[in-house]
Amino acid sequence: MSLNANSADIAFTFKGGMLPMTVMELSSADPEHIRSQLAGKLSQSPAFFQHTPVVLSVEKLDEPHLALERICAVCRDHKLLPVAVRGGAEPVRQSAWALGLGWFAPVEEGRSRLLESVDTTASSDDAIDEVEAVDQEVVAVATRLFRGTVRSGQQVSASEGDLVVIGAVNAGAEVLAAGSIHVYGALRGRALAGIHGNTQAGIYCRELEAELLSVAGNYKRLEDIDSQLLGRAAEVHFAKEQLEIKPLG
Repeated sequence: MSLNANSADIAFTFKGGMLPMTVMELSSADPEHIRSQLAGKLSQSPAFFQHTPVVLSVEKLDEPHLALERICAVCRDHKLLPVAVRGGAEPVRQSAWALGLGWFAPVEEGRSRLLESVDTTASSDDAIDEVEAVDQEVVAVATRLFRGTVRSGQQVSASEGDLVVIGAVNAGAEVLAAGSIHVYGALRGRALAGIHGNTQAGIYCRELEAELLSVAGNYKRLEDIDSQLLGRAAEVHFAKEQLEIKPLG
């Protein structure tokens, strides 16, 4: 029998990928408190609550044990679909797995490991210089440059840094980045910056006509954008717990 499987016999393949995902950052562990706030959000943006997958971030909670099953039930009652938990102590991780959810390490963990790799025997100035040099190298490697038009149905992403598009993003197309998104043309599709929760990320474009804008999981749709900003160069940031859109330049 041949050890090489015929392509017709392959049931699946594993592929690395990056999907847009909303992070629901919990500042309360009380399911009823969460229910009350979700009810208010649902009345404001019913279109968002249409079986949207979410990652429950519990990094701000100092709770070794959470009523995770009840919190997930509250989310599902409001048409949100919890798919994973980020952060939390070991009991939280075990509860997530028991409920069939994924678990992610806190976002700062990778950064902590990077800082620990700096030689602590060096002088403080040397250590700072080394960290800055590492950061600059990471930024240089992580930024992705895309030349041309991002066409309808196409997705272009930068999983670790900024995305720069030298061209337009058509309606029905999608651009995503862990950092900021810069579009040197018309932005008519979907743009999702800070997809891993970076609230300092931004979106910049020469002509704003976007179907959807998102920074760190905070959304605005085309109908929510001030009509006076449409067709103009604009920048988008997360400020005061909401997306702020203003003219660029």
